[in-house]
Amino acid sequence: MKKTLIKNVQVTDHRGSKLADVLIEGKTIKEIGQDLKADENTLVIDGTDKVLMPSFVDLHVHFRDPGLTYKEDIESGSRAALKGGYTICYAMANTKPVCDNMEVHDYVINKSKDLDLIDLYQIIAVTKNLEGKELTDFGSFGPEVKFLSDDGKGILSNHIMYQACLEAKKHGLGIMVHGEDPEISPYNYRLAEDIITLRDTYLSKETGARIHFSHVSTAGSVDIIRKGKAEGANITCETSPHHLYFAGGGYRVNPPIREEADVKALIEGIKDGTVDCIATDHAPHSKEDKEKGAPGMVGLETAFSTVYTVLVESGEISLEKLSEIMAYKPGKILDLDHGQIDQGALADLVLVDLNKEYVVEEGDLVSKSKNSPFIGEKLKGQVVMTFRQGRIMYGGTN
Repeated sequence: MKKTLIKNVQVTDHRGSKLADVLIEGKTIKEIGQDLKADENTLVIDGTDKVLMPSFVDLHVHFRDPGLTYKEDIESGSRAALKGGYTICYAMANTKPVCDNMEVHDYVINKSKDLDLIDLYQIIAVTKNLEGKELTDFGSFGPEVKFLSDDGKGILSNHIMYQACLEAKKHGLGIMVHGEDPEISPYNYRLAEDIITLRDTYLSKETGARIHFSHVSTAGSVDIIRKGKAEGANITCETSPHHLYFAGGGYRVNPPIREEADVKALIEGIKDGTVDCIATDHAPHSKEDKEKGAPGMVGLETAFSTVYTVLVESGEISLEKLSEIMAYKPGKILDLDHGQIDQGALADLVLVDLNKEYVVEEGDLVSKSKNSPFIGEKLKGQVVMTFRQGRIMYGGTN
């Protein structure tokens, strides 16, 4: 059985940090201790001045398969994830055809299993063809389906969203909300997000439905979610690295880059637990599509460095808190046993160098698409190696 011993490494998860050796045997962590010994069949990795963390979980990616694979495909997206320290991703439904049934869902999952690179989950649309008019058949989805979402468009109809909440509650499903009223966004993008956040927080409270707010970006929505949680609404939320790093507009994403006051509100939301986790909203586009105005950016490969730079290096939160919002809490939202480094746990891990500063270069991105505002930015903290089920999937020889 293949063994890997990581020596003299800082072991960090959401509970704390310690200096230790970590022995991986097969798919799991065999032992955590001091001065562990290696035999001739063990790969020894020097972890001096490095940090070993649970691998990251991304609740919001677009891998563009089926139908739009000139932008990204499951293999290129998975390799981008691994380079960024992610072993678990949740892909959105706005593919071609739309993933609004188990046939498309199973196509994606089976393709990912054949590749055996990451653990990929596939979202199913709330409404048929993402049109916001008719619910998909919630009762036909298998137990592996955890959430539904019309991400990219949102659901304008109060009646449809109310019915969706009732059906989701009935079938034990969650709904990931794209917070936008498209009738309002052309002239007040902030209100467009806040009004849907307010509506769906209220619907969660009234129906008991599990709601997760995607890519929260405004101070108003943070405040609404904070109050909703205090009142017992069954809600969680994420924000994106680019909404923490940038302010004042610029690069076209949806929701847009907001203002400094929104960034401060998001950071305060992370500190007090209102904002549960980080998700990249990894949205690959070709150069031509981006020039035509397609919103979105690739984010998997730069996410850790971005969030580390803006949150930990700046002194806003601890590295342990970062592990919580990038591994433990998103894992919990998916009802996964993930995010803690323990003896016997699955060896889904990431080795990072917190002292490494680097400039993001377009040629270094392994995603098919290169649409990133981080190209040319200097970031601190870099993923060195990613392990999935004990195998080195990035940064070494598999």
